[in-house]
Amino acid sequence: MRATVAELVREFRASGRIVIVGASLAGLRAAETLREEGFTGSLTIIGDEPYEPYDRPPLSKQVLKGWVPADHTKLPRMRDVDADWRLGVAAVGLDRATKQVRLANGEQVPYDRLLIATGTRARQWPNPDEAALQGVHTIRSRDDAAQLQKELAEPPSRVVVIGAGFIGSEVASVCRELDLPVTVVERGSAPLVGALGGVIGEIAAQLQRDHGVDLRCGLGVSSLEGDSGGHVRRAHLSDGSAVDADVVVASLGSIRNVEWLEGSGLAAGFWGVGCDAGGRAFDINGVVTDSVFVAGDVARAPHVLYEYQFLAMEHWDNAVLGAQAAAHNMVNLEPHYRPHLLLPGFWSGQFGVNIKSVGVPPFGDEIVFTQGSVEERHFAAAYGRRGRIVAAVAFDHGKWLEYYGRLIERSGPFPPPPPGWDHPPDTKPVPAEFPDPRVPTAVPDVVLTGHAPSERTAAFRPRRH
Repeated sequence: MRATVAELVREFRASGRIVIVGASLAGLRAAETLREEGFTGSLTIIGDEPYEPYDRPPLSKQVLKGWVPADHTKLPRMRDVDADWRLGVAAVGLDRATKQVRLANGEQVPYDRLLIATGTRARQWPNPDEAALQGVHTIRSRDDAAQLQKELAEPPSRVVVIGAGFIGSEVASVCRELDLPVTVVERGSAPLVGALGGVIGEIAAQLQRDHGVDLRCGLGVSSLEGDSGGHVRRAHLSDGSAVDADVVVASLGSIRNVEWLEGSGLAAGFWGVGCDAGGRAFDINGVVTDSVFVAGDVARAPHVLYEYQFLAMEHWDNAVLGAQAAAHNMVNLEPHYRPHLLLPGFWSGQFGVNIKSVGVPPFGDEIVFTQGSVEERHFAAAYGRRGRIVAAVAFDHGKWLEYYGRLIERSGPFPPPPPGWDHPPDTKPVPAEFPDPRVPTAVPDVVLTGHAPSERTAAFRPRRH
């Protein structure tokens, strides 16, 4: 039996058909891993954009500043993937019975094993007529960044940013670096409140105001007004006030690209595609599949460190490492499956401060400052839940995050024993002040879904401005 199974694996690696839907960071790294693992069969990569995979983090930073052209963000290749690239055509359907992916041009692409790496897209301004006004932008794609950079360089009289999550805050930071007047409108109580809680959010709010941002929290944008030429000129706020602007950036969170999977029988929905820790997709009955895998922003899988809650992580490392684990498992069989149990982490550069985090801050309900100075915005803080450290955040103090990460992986105590010598005078834990999940606010980069054994946990929903 062992010899038969081994022969089946060798045969599949030599002549199998693998299709990757998503010409993304996850899709590219998965393709490279498949070839590295000895897969020499047919490999097809499908992408709705006409470009080969490119790096997205620079789009809201270096590209908007004009330091790097948008078309210079192509991802480096770690090795040749020898793939059939189907770019500029979207996948619009999946037939698991016949194992075929249906494309927008009517083609059917057969597969033996499929990797879903379709990621997310930016949530558009909800009024289509207002969204079509010249000067109204979202930022997710290469083209988005190129067009916005061009308009920022003209320059505009004022920029309005709707939403103060990470992308919105980074755009506001770029505007101030370019000496552009900018108003940020945030429905929550403070910037970054959905991802890092109200305590850190207040620090982020002061950081923005100190750099000249006109920050308006607790408000929404009710409508956008254009002139007779179809260019945006004014944003009307929920308190009855208005802000004149000729560039508006809607940073309203992201939508996972799962619509094309409707009717496929997979566990796909608002939060993404459910899968196990090895990337194997679940069907709608919770049964794990053997031929469909998921990786990147669109994947949501249970994590052992967080009470087996399903995590959906929109992070660079998650896309890379999750794709590598899924690709390995696509060309191997049990017991050689590899789990993807990444400890989440992110970074963001804004207003001259490098903000980094490790773990899942929204899983915590308390926070304690463990190192450095809040006044100088040079500090580290830890999040806790039920006496255990679950996350940490640092403002210009990221060198210590590896230490906190090791504590999280060992389910270390909260408050944690701080490293180093620069301990703040007050090390008493306080409520982290995450918003009520029933109130529309920012969607964090890591979202928790499902149920804990004893209680329902927070599920942060996209803001509605």
